[in-house]
Amino acid sequence: MTEPVDPRRLLAQGRIEEAEALCERRLLQFPEDVAALNIVALGALRRLDLKRARDLLERSVSLAPTDPVAWHHLGRAREAAGDFEGALVADETAVRTDPSQALPRLYFARALERQGDPARALIHFTRAIKEAQGAGLWLDADSTPAALRPIVEHAVRAVRSGNKALFDRLFAPLVKRYGRAALERIYTAVRMYVGEQPTVYAEPRQRPTFFYIPGLPTSAYFDRRLFGWIAEYESMGEAIRRELDALLPGASGRERVFHTDELEKANLRGEDAEPGWNGYYFYRYGERREDNCAACPQTAAALDALPLIRIRDHGPEVLFSVFTPGTHLLPHRGVTNARAVSHLPLIVPPDCALGVGGEEHVWRVGRTVVFDDTYEHEAWNRSREMRVVLIADIWNPHLSDVERAAITDLIAAIGDLRVAAEVD
Repeated sequence: MTEPVDPRRLLAQGRIEEAEALCERRLLQFPEDVAALNIVALGALRRLDLKRARDLLERSVSLAPTDPVAWHHLGRAREAAGDFEGALVADETAVRTDPSQALPRLYFARALERQGDPARALIHFTRAIKEAQGAGLWLDADSTPAALRPIVEHAVRAVRSGNKALFDRLFAPLVKRYGRAALERIYTAVRMYVGEQPTVYAEPRQRPTFFYIPGLPTSAYFDRRLFGWIAEYESMGEAIRRELDALLPGASGRERVFHTDELEKANLRGEDAEPGWNGYYFYRYGERREDNCAACPQTAAALDALPLIRIRDHGPEVLFSVFTPGTHLLPHRGVTNARAVSHLPLIVPPDCALGVGGEEHVWRVGRTVVFDDTYEHEAWNRSREMRVVLIADIWNPHLSDVERAAITDLIAAIGDLRVAAEVD
């Protein structure tokens, strides 16, 4: 028996007319074949038979409303017909349906720009280019299809000019408020963030996932002498432990650290049992958890005496961190070296440790350790008992008060821009 010819294979071989003819015949027998509808519609679009292209693609999206390819093609047909509002709707639907696809996002960004929304266009041009280049595409003329080069080149120019405008918008009020001389490290950090200059790391092991501040002393673990509050904090250890013990028999107030099963599977491993990482939060994404603070008043008071990194909608993260027996948190990195992470160990069975930048630290009950989580780090509990440490996000001790205030304003502003532009 002869194997059926796949029209997509014909397209890949450049045999466009054969693919279209095959799909035309297929539609006579199967008029609801979405793949065939798309291929025939693209042929009509190439021939500028815009009415037929739109009719076929409108039919395609009615049959497959979650098909991003069909929506993207419909956007091109509507655009070619001068229906820019309709193209914007189709492009946005394609992006919402599959946020990982760079090509629909590229056209959605151009549609936003055409409709007079350059701020959102900048976000989506940037994401489209980042996603494509991550896949080895759009790096240069050779890795960009000829038909796409004009819009990709336009996107690159838009990102460069948009980043310059974003840089000015973010930094100008900071200079006005705090003065330029006190903000040189933050000035450079913002230039790196918006792509105005390349990011150069002082320490090869250090790689923040979001915002890097150059010029800060580097080390996987901080010298305890940098923290004048640490002795008083540790003196509260027994009182904190008593409040923890009162919580532990029940699950009230306890939350998963990772919100989904998928994230847990990606980040946790277990020995002889399912891994589990959960916590009693005192702050999460910067929001104070009043119930847990009220249940542990001495713990809450001890925490409020720390230099917690308080940024609206971002930080701090503060919790009794509970590893179930056998849990291993896999290597990962933090978002910014503006913060440091403090661990006050409360329940530490044997075979439990923290690794930061390849340097292992064994927790000792009551003795605080502070580390830079932008180094790759991991933690494990290889025992058959529960492990609990009190985690708190604090300011990097090498930042000045002015720098901390500027970062607070800056990160909140960046977050607002992200929320305003988010579509998926």
